[in-house]
Amino acid sequence: MIIIADGGSTKTNWCLLDDSNKKIYFNTEGYNPYFVDSEYIVNSLKKGLPGDLPLDKINEVNYYGAGVHNAEKAKIVETAMQKVFPNAKVEIGHDLLAAARALLGNQAGFAAILGTGTNTCIYDGHDITHNIDSAAYILGDEGSGSFIGKKLLTDFIRGLMPEDVAKLFFETYKLTPDEIMDNVYTKPLANRFCASFSKFVYDNNVNIQYTRKIVEDAFEAFFNNLVSKYPDYQNYTFNCIGSVGYNFRNVLEEKASQYNMKIGKILRSPIDDLVVFHINRATSNG
Repeated sequence: MIIIADGGSTKTNWCLLDDSNKKIYFNTEGYNPYFVDSEYIVNSLKKGLPGDLPLDKINEVNYYGAGVHNAEKAKIVETAMQKVFPNAKVEIGHDLLAAARALLGNQAGFAAILGTGTNTCIYDGHDITHNIDSAAYILGDEGSGSFIGKKLLTDFIRGLMPEDVAKLFFETYKLTPDEIMDNVYTKPLANRFCASFSKFVYDNNVNIQYTRKIVEDAFEAFFNNLVSKYPDYQNYTFNCIGSVGYNFRNVLEEKASQYNMKIGKILRSPIDDLVVFHINRATSNG
């Protein structure tokens, strides 16, 4: 039995492949090793995995995760997976590689993530060959849910949000500026907290002009500071995975067009295409 997992900072999508390639899907929370340790991951998985999952019968785990930027961070996740799946060979990869494999398969091209966080790369059909660091949610992550959420929260705290939007925002969340500051600066998983407000931007219908401008500015920063810095970026199609890219794809497509990039695939989640990639790889390996 094989498990393939795509782990973002907010949610992890899992697929169990049995010996006849039957697929069983399930979800847990996300595990970014910049914010959680091995013990946290183990405890969360014990609570979040399906109760009837035969943990000791799984012989391979392919886990792709946000924040797995180096060996130290990968080890945090690997240690947790090895404890939960004691008889499995565990492979840890970056979620950006999952995105590239799901979007492009064995073809070369450009791939991006626009979810809780942001990431981009050039992929040669096998591995990532060029990656401009997104600098994470405090310094960068332009275009992401956390970037969009930060702008919304900043406007609310400073009293810059239009009155009709501010009224709806407070009615929806019942948060004061002090409570927002407390969540961002003293509580864990601030990136996830900020990103959660991108849903408000998507759902808002009292002042669409205001919230659309937030998204347009976020995607402009994304293309200007990240995408356009890749050499010959206009020679590639724009391929993207993530809830933010998917939910705001009409704005994203307009922005890509302004930067002379044709649209390829825009997917909410890579898990289905990632499973296909692993099935094909297993078949080709005999």
